[in-house]
Amino acid sequence: MAKIQSSNNNNKKYVLCLVCSMILNLLFMTNLYAGSEWIQSWSSRAAKEAEAVAAISCSGHGRAYLDGVLVDGQNQPVCECNTCFSGTDCSLFLSDCDVNADGGDPLFLEPFWMQNAASSALVVSGWHRMSYSYKDGNLISQELETHIRKIHDIVGNAVTHKRFIVFGAGSTQLLNAAVHALSPDNSSSPARVVASIPFYPLYEKQTVYFQSADFKFEGDVSVWKNISDTSLNLVEFVTAPNNPDGQMNKAVLKGPNTKTIHDHAYYWPHYTPITAPADGNLMIFTTSKLTGHAGSRFGWAVIKDESVYQKMNDYMGVNTMGVSRDTQLRALKLLKVVLESGGRDIFEFGHSTMRNRWEKLSNTISLSNRFTLQQIPPQYCTFFHKVRASSPAFAWVKCEREEDINCYEVLKAAKIIGRAGRIFQGLDQYVRLSLLRSQDDFDLLIHRLSKLISEENGAKTM
Repeated sequence: MAKIQSSNNNNKKYVLCLVCSMILNLLFMTNLYAGSEWIQSWSSRAAKEAEAVAAISCSGHGRAYLDGVLVDGQNQPVCECNTCFSGTDCSLFLSDCDVNADGGDPLFLEPFWMQNAASSALVVSGWHRMSYSYKDGNLISQELETHIRKIHDIVGNAVTHKRFIVFGAGSTQLLNAAVHALSPDNSSSPARVVASIPFYPLYEKQTVYFQSADFKFEGDVSVWKNISDTSLNLVEFVTAPNNPDGQMNKAVLKGPNTKTIHDHAYYWPHYTPITAPADGNLMIFTTSKLTGHAGSRFGWAVIKDESVYQKMNDYMGVNTMGVSRDTQLRALKLLKVVLESGGRDIFEFGHSTMRNRWEKLSNTISLSNRFTLQQIPPQYCTFFHKVRASSPAFAWVKCEREEDINCYEVLKAAKIIGRAGRIFQGLDQYVRLSLLRSQDDFDLLIHRLSKLISEENGAKTM
């Protein structure tokens, strides 16, 4: 009888515990779920902080950031003003300042991401991806790689089927990794690294900085075009569209020991007609010019040969143990937004913005007898399904007067800061002007150019 009584008591305890557990779970679920929406728990503070900073308008001429310097005596970051604007809220216009047309910051895409604030926002737990590698021991996110392949397929700008992909800290890190991978090991004759003038200066700067017995920068590709010694190891940078002049460069060198690095950072519908999928043995891309997030430092290489892939992958592992997991997560989030509309939304926005800027700049320069722009022929774009003009990231401006021996200095005197032609191994008669920056920067650039052109002797009516 005592055993039966004890058993009944135990059963009552179990039932009581089960009922209590159900009540606690119900209270927990009720606390998290109210009406038809989930209530944030640990993420609510981060969301509030982000919303509060994003709401700081800075008069529309600057931005406040979560990691910005805090205002004295306040718990909010200061406004970081656009060029030629100042004051605590960026409302003060500095009429006599120099216009920044030098940098390649792709801020023209900032309004697109503000329009897509909710879908592109990212909240990350403090314990996100604390390990050196992913669960499979890899250094790259398989999901991110899948999304990269999808974007290339949708845009039609690169072949990725049966190709290998390596991630890097922007295209910058990948450029030297590619030179390393394509250079011979233990060769008594190092690979000669070359490019067509004008070329992106980082090709030379990195190759020289990371000097090696396996490779050496030799500059102008045309010098090596007719070399009869086919045993020479040559590595050619081919940039399409080219930085600084927007031309669709093609490989100059041929031969059994010639290797090519195809830099396609700007081969997106923002900047150029997509004429066919790029099919090079080694191609480099970056989110910097795709989504505009240059500061996130994320790029990738699409590689045909497995041995080259392995050498680049080893380089990345030794150099930085891959790309930051946080960076990869953000890149994945951004690419998901791009893919939501099949790419139409961001590419239509980007192309429209860059086309309007190029047309406005072209119309301004057309009134001048002193300056000219590069000419890029229209082509059929397979993404937009129509013939369209180029809308380049940069203007390659030439000073036509004989006395204007340094075009950079001519524009600098007019308070326009570009990038001198000699930096790209070009002539001093040229200067590169960036069309990528904020709307404030572009508007000021047009204003200063219009003023300069209006002062020409015999200039047409502005």
